[in-house]
Amino acid sequence: MLEYLCTSRSNGVTRTGSPYCTMKCANLEEVINIAVWDCAPEAGPTPGQIVRFHSIQDRDGKKSCNARDMATGPVADETHPLYNLMPHPISRRVWDATIQQLTGYCTDMQLAAIINDFGQKLYDPYSKHPAATGMHHAFQGGLLNHTHQMLQMLAGLYPALPYPIKVERCILAIMFHDYGKLMEYNREGETQEDMYLLGHIYISAHKLQNILEQSLCQSPEGKQQYEEEIKRIVHCVLAHHGEKEYGSPVVPCMQEAVIVNYLDNLSAKAENIKDTGNMEQSFCLGTHVIK
Repeated sequence: MLEYLCTSRSNGVTRTGSPYCTMKCANLEEVINIAVWDCAPEAGPTPGQIVRFHSIQDRDGKKSCNARDMATGPVADETHPLYNLMPHPISRRVWDATIQQLTGYCTDMQLAAIINDFGQKLYDPYSKHPAATGMHHAFQGGLLNHTHQMLQMLAGLYPALPYPIKVERCILAIMFHDYGKLMEYNREGETQEDMYLLGHIYISAHKLQNILEQSLCQSPEGKQQYEEEIKRIVHCVLAHHGEKEYGSPVVPCMQEAVIVNYLDNLSAKAENIKDTGNMEQSFCLGTHVIK
């Protein structure tokens, strides 16, 4: 019997009304994505639990089984050999250090103050929510790790850029680009109504615009100074999916927006490859992964 650790799970219903779930599972030898048919939402396993499979069907890299061919075990504690395969959110110390490094590049002290303020405020909620249900960073704290990966890559990229950018635009856009996923998913990664009513891109852009306007545009002088700048920062959030066919309401038309889009893609796709098993299909890449 094959034993794995369940690292993420999302539930669904087939066209005939039967429940199923898709899970990402790992052991010391491999990572697999598997669909489990006739698996009710309340049935185990949940992320962090041990799961055993009596048999697995594999058709061109697409793995599946029936719920009766699966057994759920206990939650893996620190003594279990698979415990460290469960991803965990980064520490507050690491997050704070990256925010501090990036604010050191800032020349606009008012925007830097907002970055510092929300660097403190966003850690806790981001550390408890996933970034997706299965595509990438699909675990509690995945939203934090995805955002931090982008910020850390920006910290390395910015000094090497051969052209000037306003780095504050990129920092704020990255910090808030997936803010709306706090409303799209609950902590267990289950989809919420706001995903369909509003979507995370609108929620994120709207939230950031309100914060910036309330912080910077309360006086006529502030409005004159920052009204155009706020548009450009919000554009980076609206364009972070890059193409309209991927849900982006606008496409990137500024250097900073292009950078945010590519960093988002790099973080998401690299994580997807890491969590996709050998010869399994990666839908975000449109091909099978070879390891």
